[in-house]
Amino acid sequence: MNAFTLITGASQGIGAATARLLAAQGHALLIHYAHRADLAQAVADECLQLGSPRAIIAQADLATEADILRLFATADAALPPLTGLVNNAGIVDRTSRLDEMSAERMARMFSVNVVGPMLCAREAVKRMSSRHGGHGGVIVNVSSSAVRTGSPSLYVDYAASKGAIDVFTHGLSKEVAGEGVRVCAVRPGITATGIHATGGEPDRADRLGPSLPMGRAAHPEEVAQAIAWLLSDAASYTAGAILDVTGGR
Repeated sequence: MNAFTLITGASQGIGAATARLLAAQGHALLIHYAHRADLAQAVADECLQLGSPRAIIAQADLATEADILRLFATADAALPPLTGLVNNAGIVDRTSRLDEMSAERMARMFSVNVVGPMLCAREAVKRMSSRHGGHGGVIVNVSSSAVRTGSPSLYVDYAASKGAIDVFTHGLSKEVAGEGVRVCAVRPGITATGIHATGGEPDRADRLGPSLPMGRAAHPEEVAQAIAWLLSDAASYTAGAILDVTGGR
């Protein structure tokens, strides 16, 4: 069966690195983006050069169910049957204590980081599960080492949203394992991506890298390798696992 993978938040960072790696392995790709069509298209062009048989882009606000339905309709219309979903897209806000956070910030955090991935997984299961006539597939959720640290005085709302992703991974993996769908997660540590700038600390990876057990932050490509392995047949008996990619943190 030809591999066709939908990667959310794939215009940059871990998502883009995953797209490039899967392209080199022959995956057809749907590259989701929220805002920057130009960056997403550049990733798609690279993927075609790297060997992807097809790489297209699609916009969606993952806090909006209608957008998610439209995203999967694009997948149905344009590419082979879905075999993989990488729930990578997520947001972080400015560093803050809980007693300084608004309800609106918290609601947005959980809409994008929790409800959005759950809806994407729901749509993927409808296409992959043997219960729905599918031929199986893999869902890889992207969590965070913030689940263990809690990110105090930084963004406990983000850490809590990723904790929800871990619990969701455990539960859904058991729900659909007998239907040919494997659900796993990766839990990156501090990684050199643009997400730190969103929190007001663009130099965070460089600043904290030397304090980590391996002496540096992760490269997005290193997280992508873990995601690609979980998607592959080499991980055929791996379900419900959450793989730390944290440099020993």
